Amino acid sequence: MSQIPTHHHDQTHPAAGDGQHRPWTVLAVTLAAQVLVVLDISVVNTALPSIGSSLGLAGEDLQWLVTAYVMLSGGGLLLGGRVNDLLSRRGVFLTGLALFTLASVASGLADTGAQLVAARAAQGLSAAVLTPSALSLITTTYAGHQQKAALALWGAVGSLGVAAGVLVGGALTTWTSWQFIFWVNAPVGLVAFVAGSRVLERDLVDRPRLRDFDLPGAGTVIAGLSTLVYVLAGTATHGWWSVRTAVGLGLAVVLLGTFLAVERRAERPLFPPHVWRLRALVSGTAVMLGVTGILVGAVFLGSIFMQTVLGYSAVRTGVAFLPFALAITIGTVAARHLLAHLSPRAVAASGLVLVAGAALLLSHAPPDAGYAVDLLPGLIGLGVGVGMVFVPVSVSSMAGIPHSHAGVASGFLMTGHEIGAALGVAVLSAVASTAGSLVTQAGAADAFARGFVAAAAMAAGFAVVAVLWMPAARMEAAAGMRLH
Repeated sequence: MSQIPTHHHDQTHPAAGDGQHRPWTVLAVTLAAQVLVVLDISVVNTALPSIGSSLGLAGEDLQWLVTAYVMLSGGGLLLGGRVNDLLSRRGVFLTGLALFTLASVASGLADTGAQLVAARAAQGLSAAVLTPSALSLITTTYAGHQQKAALALWGAVGSLGVAAGVLVGGALTTWTSWQFIFWVNAPVGLVAFVAGSRVLERDLVDRPRLRDFDLPGAGTVIAGLSTLVYVLAGTATHGWWSVRTAVGLGLAVVLLGTFLAVERRAERPLFPPHVWRLRALVSGTAVMLGVTGILVGAVFLGSIFMQTVLGYSAVRTGVAFLPFALAITIGTVAARHLLAHLSPRAVAASGLVLVAGAALLLSHAPPDAGYAVDLLPGLIGLGVGVGMVFVPVSVSSMAGIPHSHAGVASGFLMTGHEIGAALGVAVLSAVASTAGSLVTQAGAADAFARGFVAAAAMAAGFAVVAVLWMPAARMEAAAGMRLH
């Protein structure tokens, strides 16, 4: 079996596994970077009407502002993780952060739709480098209870950012202009870059060879995943049963099949075959895909319902999601404490059951729904459940990953996050649209109900996946099982 040589990387902190307490400065810097990446998944959605009016973009062209970002970020994460394992983690992180910040500034300066789409694509590609490097810095810097706490916070950021993006996007678009949803990244990115330059220790690596990067594998997986995201994003306009969708999905399957064939023959595979046997990572990625899809799809349907059916403004919609974001925080705190007594399987499955119940509750909201009575209880239940899932998934997936593979494992996990985001909106909006049009008041009300019934079914299905596949042992019991 092909193996990746493990001598390329020294640990970022040489004694990361020696039980010593590490300062939280590295976590603070990496979380700041991840906040920027996750926010940009959803922050643009609220501003799309303003951007379209300002740049003269048609409705179908506006979708590219979201699709271009998710295509490049989701498609490039495995390569970004591999680059991170072969080069300096500190250097890769700072480079990705600098490029993401510059691309954000360029997005705000765009004068045409084409310029903005190109800048969003650059943001996505930068995120594909930045995200796995940030997560691998956490896993190689911290150990034991510190690592568990750090990964729990990482999971919280992954879910909170999507919900908070609605509020941030609505507030900035209403009170300033759409450009500021991108420019707000600049000061945060600059501060994180300066802080990272000071707190991240330099790591020594051997100079890799060109063949170590597995360019054929990288090209096929980027093409395959990007095609998949592109097709999923287009289902809202073209439908699931169109020739375009069928051909696109077929092409994605061929490209991803080619990637797997390339990996089996590669001397230095992009994704080592033995990593597929890390059950906690693979199962965690599958559940990550499902819960992210439910989260992003629920925010999408909820935003349409509040604005189209209930007549909320963008800002009011964002404020309405604030308790949802706070509930996610409560769920992550609860999950972290529960993991001391229960297995990741039990905590994740319980959270998904709660998500299913909350989604069913939301599906009964009438067209004249009152926020406090008809929406708030379901949003809180949904938020707590989502928070309970992200933490055990993040903690269990990265537990036991050798430092030499931390980057590619991080890239694999976050690929599930990105693909899940695209898949959730595509599936739930498609199911919702079978009940009525999302652009009319009556149609959106019926679509909202059917969409959340589908979200409940998805949650129940992934609860079964969690029960059958995720680790059954408590994290403390598995603490000594790290691979080397």
